[in-house]
Amino acid sequence: MPLKLYGYAKCSTCRNALKYLNKKGIQYVNIEITETPPSKRELEQMLKIYDGDLKKLFNTSGQIYRELKMSEKMPNLKKSDAIELLSKNGKLIKRPFALDGSRGVVGFKEEIWNSTF
Repeated sequence: MPLKLYGYAKCSTCRNALKYLNKKGIQYVNIEITETPPSKRELEQMLKIYDGDLKKLFNTSGQIYRELKMSEKMPNLKKSDAIELLSKNGKLIKRPFALDGSRGVVGFKEEIWNSTF
C-alpha cells in the first residue's frame, strides 16, 4: 500500500514533502487535507506513533486553531473529542500528515523523514 500524504496545495511545507518523495522515488497518494481529512482510525494510528501527544497532531499556528481557542482547550481535551474534531476539519491538522501502515509523521523535516520512510 502506498504512503498516504495528506497535504494542502498552498502549503510550502507540503510542497517540500512532495518534492522529497518524488526525489526519493517513494510512491504515494496525495490527498487534499481540507477536502478529505484523515479518518479517525488514521488519526488514532498517528497518535500512537506520537505516544499519545495530542498537541503533535494539531496545526498550532493555524487560524482555525486560534479561532477555536484550542490552546486554552488542549489541557482538558479528551482524546475522543480531539479525534472527532480533527477528523472533521483538515485545517486543524498539522501538515503534511504522512502515513504508511505503522509508520507516520506530521510536519516535514528531511532528517525525520529519512529515518521514517
